[in-house]
Amino acid sequence: MMNNIFDINYNHTGNSKSTNELGMREMQSRVFEKRNSQHLLVKAPPASGKSRALMFIGLDKLINQGIKKVIVAVPERSIGASFKDTDLISGGFYSNWKVEPRNNLTTPGGDKSKVQGFLRFMSSNEKILVCTHATLRFAFEQVEDSMFDDCLLAIDEFHHVSADVNSRLGELLRSVLRNSTCHIVAMTGSYFRGDSVPILEPQDEELFDKVTYTYYEQLDGYEYLKSFGIGYHFYQGKYLSAIDEVLDTNKKTIIHIPNVNSVESTKEKEMEVDHILDLIGVVDQIDPKTGILYVKRGSDGKVLKIADLVKVEGRDRVVDYLRNVTELDDVDIIIALGMAKEGFDWPYCEHALTIGYRGSLTEIVQIIGRCTRDSFNKSHAQFTNLIAQPDAKDDEVTFTVNTMLKAISSSLLMEQVLTPDFKFKTRKSSTDINKIGELYIKGFKEPSTQNTRKIIENDLNDLKAAIFQDTQIQKAMINRDVDPTVINKLLIPKVIQEKYPTLTDEEVEEVRQNVVADNALKSSVREITGSKEFIRMADKFVNVEDLSIDLIDSINPFQQAYEVISKELNAPTLRLIQESIDAKRFEFDEGELKYIWPKVEEFFYENGRAPDAKSNNHIEKRMGEAVIYMRNLKRSRMND
Repeated sequence: MMNNIFDINYNHTGNSKSTNELGMREMQSRVFEKRNSQHLLVKAPPASGKSRALMFIGLDKLINQGIKKVIVAVPERSIGASFKDTDLISGGFYSNWKVEPRNNLTTPGGDKSKVQGFLRFMSSNEKILVCTHATLRFAFEQVEDSMFDDCLLAIDEFHHVSADVNSRLGELLRSVLRNSTCHIVAMTGSYFRGDSVPILEPQDEELFDKVTYTYYEQLDGYEYLKSFGIGYHFYQGKYLSAIDEVLDTNKKTIIHIPNVNSVESTKEKEMEVDHILDLIGVVDQIDPKTGILYVKRGSDGKVLKIADLVKVEGRDRVVDYLRNVTELDDVDIIIALGMAKEGFDWPYCEHALTIGYRGSLTEIVQIIGRCTRDSFNKSHAQFTNLIAQPDAKDDEVTFTVNTMLKAISSSLLMEQVLTPDFKFKTRKSSTDINKIGELYIKGFKEPSTQNTRKIIENDLNDLKAAIFQDTQIQKAMINRDVDPTVINKLLIPKVIQEKYPTLTDEEVEEVRQNVVADNALKSSVREITGSKEFIRMADKFVNVEDLSIDLIDSINPFQQAYEVISKELNAPTLRLIQESIDAKRFEFDEGELKYIWPKVEEFFYENGRAPDAKSNNHIEKRMGEAVIYMRNLKRSRMND
């Protein structure tokens, strides 16, 4: 039995699929309103129509804004199909999107010929080109920045860019931004990276206007999909012994087996596929034309069509078949390793089953995006992560615990991404009435500067990603000994200050209150009693009119996750996890020390003593632990 960390219900309004008089969906219309921006960053989920939004923008810039060329760069060849010739006039737009065959550089062929094709295009009078990120990088080495003057460069799946000095795509972008009049449209379904390197440097990001279309807006506006769940199933030993507990062959499913370099892998990827096939039934035949496996299910003899994207031999035939899937019965299960994530479209998919923790939040978003398309065959979509359970007999206990904490943090972040946003205001009197998507909170600090407003309006989920990736936060998720005020008032603002070092203390506090309020209220359960509305926070219901920032700060934002994990794991395992965390009880990372030490000094000057690690005040207690940690560190260095 698997417990979901959360289930979200949607209103299936149909808004995100309906079009306006120009043939634009809700998200595309929002982007088109910013068509005159020179630099535009579009954050929108998979299947929201980013490709077509770019077509509308690109054509308008060519026809009405004096732009000479449109260059679209995609991360891999298969995604190039998203930018094929498209009839837009019949929907109400004033031009069609057309790419000359020789200017589609995502077709088969070597890098050398693709670069030559790119250079030829730049020297011609032709208007639109589609290429891969790699072709763009290689070609950029042979052209001057000025060649991009009065061109539109559109980078799809923008999270592949990095501000790291070794990122060639990032260096290309910085160079074009600073040394040409190029217009840039950057598009991504996930602005999160798996590492700590930002996508853009702050001064470059300031150049971009932003359009954000949330995952919640997308799913809430669907016609058929009503709910989505994220859950975990833990196993000991080999995952192959547990996969049948979570695999429902009645559901259209993508199974992502673990990377061969991961601890979950047996290192024999094709053997793993064979084992999964044996669990399902007996391979009846392999279609010689498509490579699709026909497997007779053991329980009832029904023949299932299964696509194996792990085996290299014949994979191109399988990929080609999947690109042309149009009917519900064309395929039942897909087994993949590194494929069927980014840019892969199978609307009928109901269940994404992933073995092992994925280190990149972007990868998790992409995998989830495979099953959150709207389709007539499903009202519920499910993401399940099958991950290793810590075992006292295993030498890798600490590693397994850390992996589990990262997986849980990723799920909690996805809950934040997939649920509606709130706008918070300061409750000044009893006459302040809450509206839909809006809540009044006593003692709440509203954003007072342009800095804090921009973060709260555009970057809140990106900030939460940084918070949930923080190691101290992850340990606090399942450590019941950590007081909520330490999480909310020390650990979270520490990350805010690291991510936005120019913010004042007052601005950090304004952002912090928005983060903790949003965290707490997105995870809450609502109940209407008579004319009053109550919110369940942690283990009690609170009248919304009584909400205060002090109350929110006193509540563990990870209570729900702990309750789910407690149901899923037995008592000895929970104790093992707790012991693993407690083994480094006074552990501080550099970021927390930088944040907390000025507060330790402030406490000393105000009270004439150092903070006490045994204090009943949990903030003082954490500061006291920092003092002990620093003393021990100093003593250790002196001994060395």
